[in-house]
Amino acid sequence: MANRYCESFSFVGLAFATLFFAASLSPSLLPRVFFVQGLLSGIALAIGYGIGVFAIWLWRYLELPELRGQVARAGKITTLVGVLLFAVIFLWRLTVWQNSIRERMEMPPLESAYPLTVIGIAIVFGGVLIAAARMLGGCFIWLDRRLSRWVPRRVSKVLTTVILSYLLIVIVNGVLARAALHVADNVFSKIDEVVDEEIPQPTDPFASGSPESLITWDSIGRQGKEFVVAEPSQETLTEFLGEDTVDPVRVYVGLRSTQTMQQRAKLALEELKRVGGFDRSILVVATPTGTGWLDPGAVHTLEFLHAGDTAIVSMQYSYLPSWITILVDPNRSRDSARALFDEIYAYWRTLPKDDRPKLYLHGLSLGALGSEVCMDLFTLFEDPIQGGLWSGPPFPSTRWSAVTQGRNPDSPVWLPRFRDGSMLRFTGQQNSIDDFGDRWGPMRFVYIQHASDPMTFFHPSLMFRKPQWLSGERGPDVSPYLDWYPIVTFLQVACDLPMATSVPSGYGHNMSAANYIDAWVAVTDPSDWSKSDIERLKQRFAE
Repeated sequence: MANRYCESFSFVGLAFATLFFAASLSPSLLPRVFFVQGLLSGIALAIGYGIGVFAIWLWRYLELPELRGQVARAGKITTLVGVLLFAVIFLWRLTVWQNSIRERMEMPPLESAYPLTVIGIAIVFGGVLIAAARMLGGCFIWLDRRLSRWVPRRVSKVLTTVILSYLLIVIVNGVLARAALHVADNVFSKIDEVVDEEIPQPTDPFASGSPESLITWDSIGRQGKEFVVAEPSQETLTEFLGEDTVDPVRVYVGLRSTQTMQQRAKLALEELKRVGGFDRSILVVATPTGTGWLDPGAVHTLEFLHAGDTAIVSMQYSYLPSWITILVDPNRSRDSARALFDEIYAYWRTLPKDDRPKLYLHGLSLGALGSEVCMDLFTLFEDPIQGGLWSGPPFPSTRWSAVTQGRNPDSPVWLPRFRDGSMLRFTGQQNSIDDFGDRWGPMRFVYIQHASDPMTFFHPSLMFRKPQWLSGERGPDVSPYLDWYPIVTFLQVACDLPMATSVPSGYGHNMSAANYIDAWVAVTDPSDWSKSDIERLKQRFAE
């Protein structure tokens, strides 16, 4: 029986499976541990097998000539040797390829990427997927035979395809996906509600969540609480800067603070007014990530640069990680960012122009996707804000995409140069903001992005088209061995998404404080900061 089962596999399908398996071993944007590599290779193997089976079915359906006899046998042997040699070479190179990424990200090299373990995991996982697909094929044959008793043969096949497709969509999308989302929702909701005894409720009456605050402490999620109470305090700022400073203002409205998005935005405005946020010199409307997190590297560096004379207001819209939220409801961040900005901007406009803070936008990851929609020039034309800083913009970001596509022709897609740089500039690991010189217009916007960030450079078109970021000059953190393979590269970069923050700061989806410092200096133009002062601040955050 075992022999009969093995003989039931398609030779062409197995050849394609081997090719896809081998291609999946090539490097992508981020390094992978052997277990993840095995799962990825198993998926690629199963898809390759399916493509091979479909290809041979289509060939026969079109009644094209097939090789027979000695010629067919020789063709099989040649194909077998070729695909096995291909797989062996790729397995042999696996460790080298993984280390080529790790080297660029300043990670310790691997002694081995465990290619034999990867093979085992891939065969088991891929085999399970193939078995499931064959079971579905068996269901097709069974249903087709019964329907063909009552309707014409071709009609039977169409009906069978429609029925099984519908059931598959219902099961995968309506049952499995919904169950997975429900589990994720419950898990991350509990994490968001965790009471951390190390994060005490603030007693300062001007802090969000204090007894005097309009926002109750219990309604603020875990990430929001960390943002509210985190350093630097006035004492820390004074000690480092050696000058008079003030406590930074931080306002954060949790997802459970009120029932609706509009109510949360109005609450944020009232709290900001209560704590004197509009009396500061710098006011930032910050959109958090999907979990509600605001990067301390972005927040604290700004507060140091302006001696605490800052106010940052933010509003939670989700507790799911950005890579999940972006698949489930990417518009949630846009709607939340717009609601908060509209409330803040409407009040800010009523203040005397010579007696109000400079107004900026900020967002990381899904927060950048949401925040950038507030840069509506038609709305801001009469009374413009001063600028914004966005980091790690996700691939569905519309304005980022438009600017990237409209970049100057001599600039790479991973570090675009947009027109004369007077309004918008990009930077990466190395500060490239000053490439345009000191010429800025009335509004200053900066994008921070890394060439190795899958959240930024993933796209569905990877399935069938080579991306622009693999053409011409590559980013400094991208492996020179990375190449594009149809379908496989799509799977690889999609697999990178959940691990986008698993690499050191300054790579992937992890932004470094040094990048933020350079960007905030360019955007907010703080006074009395020499180059040596800036380097000293970078050193403090690097420690």
